Amino acid sequence: MATANSRVQCFVCNKEKNTYNCKGCSNEFCFQHLTEHRQKIETQLEEIINDHDQFQQTIIQQKQSPPNSSLIQQINQWETNSIHQIQQTAEECRKTLIKVTQKLIDGVEKKFIELSQKLKEIREENEFNELDLNSFQLKLTQITKEFLQSANISIRQDSQEFIKKISVISLFDSYQSNHSTTSTATIPKNQISTQSSIKPQRIQTKKNQFQQFAITVAGGNGYGQELNQLNYPSGMFIDNDKSIYIADYYNHRIIKWKLNSYEGQIIAGGNGKGNQNNQLDSPINIIFDKKNNSLIISDWGNRRVIRYFGENQTNQQILISNVNFGGITIDKNGFIYVSDRENNEVRRWKQGDGKGELVAAGNGKGNHLNQLNFPTKIFIDEDYSLYISDWENHRVMKWKKGAKEGRIVAGGNGKGNSFKQLSCPNGVIVDHLGQIYVADTGNHRVMRWCEGDEEGEVVVGGDGNGTRSNRLNSPYNLSFDNEENLYVADSGNHRIQKYEKL
Repeated sequence: MATANSRVQCFVCNKEKNTYNCKGCSNEFCFQHLTEHRQKIETQLEEIINDHDQFQQTIIQQKQSPPNSSLIQQINQWETNSIHQIQQTAEECRKTLIKVTQKLIDGVEKKFIELSQKLKEIREENEFNELDLNSFQLKLTQITKEFLQSANISIRQDSQEFIKKISVISLFDSYQSNHSTTSTATIPKNQISTQSSIKPQRIQTKKNQFQQFAITVAGGNGYGQELNQLNYPSGMFIDNDKSIYIADYYNHRIIKWKLNSYEGQIIAGGNGKGNQNNQLDSPINIIFDKKNNSLIISDWGNRRVIRYFGENQTNQQILISNVNFGGITIDKNGFIYVSDRENNEVRRWKQGDGKGELVAAGNGKGNHLNQLNFPTKIFIDEDYSLYISDWENHRVMKWKKGAKEGRIVAGGNGKGNSFKQLSCPNGVIVDHLGQIYVADTGNHRVMRWCEGDEEGEVVVGGDGNGTRSNRLNSPYNLSFDNEENLYVADSGNHRIQKYEKL
């Protein structure tokens, strides 16, 4: 409750009036501004009540629906894959056993027929003695032993694991419990073999696997502008020394974080938000131009792309102006590609271009194969095929060089968290095997898709947002180092996470 005081300056209008003291904020207000202040507080209360009611509804829905349906799907997929692998190995071993047994029987039968023919001949001729009989007896004994060897075929079970082990891990926060609960399901490896030289083949996979608990290699000290902090990192690349160059979005700077360093070094911007030579405004992407040994930065707030070059990356050159871009990439010839979120298209630029060349979409906003809806990050491969994160369409498009329309290579089944869906995809990269990695921002996970597959798989994250080392919060961009370790710009947690390749 507010109490009336004699004439004092009002906190809002700075006029001396009869004022009332607010015990909540200890400020003095005239009657008019006290009323407005009270209305503002009441509005805040209504917002809290609304958030409370929404969360209550979420709890009710979670209780009524199957728990962690996406995780259940992962378990079901593991079960299906494991059963398929067991059935395939069993079928291969059955075929091997039949082939080996038949080969042995055929060999014995051939020798037995030859022996039978000779016995028949000497009996008809009536020309034999004790030596002949001993010889025939010895041959019959040898053939019998060979035939009985078929009974010596055995099944060997290896001690190593054949089916990958899965676990359900629940890590409770300290205010709930000081224990972690793990439930593990394992199928031991049964490598079935025979004594013959024919062995069943195992199912091989070329997919990279990664540690599920990441190492924080930059930031991770809360959001802020100190050298050991980041504020919503949105773009990055890793050089051969494993130094990380980071577009530090809300700090309006580019910061370089050397391997095993506790803090970074500002190499561009960092002088507040602005458009001067020593300033940036919300940088969203950063790439390295090998051909010109320079950094290229998407200065989003200033609607421009800038090149920084020189020994300390201090010289600046504006390459592209007046573009509302979502992502940039560069091909092996040094051409720069920019996704335009206003015009829903991608253009290729070379130095001196005034507008750039249209290379993808440009047919208005939409979800047809020749359209995009708010394109964000992009990637180009060695064949000049573009991979575009189509944010509002919740899909990734592949646009081959010269094509009039693209192809959906990830998502495209509406917004959601199933293995067939994405939610507001951002960073996209492709490894040397052509496998597509997507920062599934809205689902707080990184997905991997093989072109042509109907659904993808979770690579890291996917257990909801959080700050633990096995969780992500709005992952925004992806990169590999020269050892194929995976780096994730964990923007909501203001850090860069490194997932080591197994």
